[in-house]
Amino acid sequence: MENTTQHINKQIEDYLTGEIILLNTCTRDAVTTFPAMRDKYDNEYPKYSPESAALDELRVLLEDQTVTIVLGTWCGDSREQLPHFLKTIDALSLNKKNITFICVDRAKKAENGLLDNLNIDRVPTFIIYDNEKELGRIIEKPIISIEEDLVLILSKN
Repeated sequence: MENTTQHINKQIEDYLTGEIILLNTCTRDAVTTFPAMRDKYDNEYPKYSPESAALDELRVLLEDQTVTIVLGTWCGDSREQLPHFLKTIDALSLNKKNITFICVDRAKKAENGLLDNLNIDRVPTFIIYDNEKELGRIIEKPIISIEEDLVLILSKN
């Protein structure tokens, strides 16, 4: 009998490379300390300086919103953008409970319906919600910067 309950921080073998990757819902610590992510995270997080004017705007705009981050531990863009996003969020002191991490395989899939109706084509995808209503997304790389793209998303809603 197969157990279909959600496994947090699940590790699987990448079907293309044989590397171990994370899949499904994961914790921030599991993602940022995962071997494939750690070096880039440890290097990029301290170096990134979010733009202060954008942070000031975000403090007002990003209060009760939630964020779902869909990423691949195998993906170079995820490794590059996640530290910048988390540095921005940390500067705002956003409630950590308002952030969900979903790791996907190379086909951009997760198990147990985690991505149903999300239409994920590229990673990372940062989805911003207000009361379960999607406000906008940052897909793969920001247009300007993480913080300025967040301001654009939140100020138009």
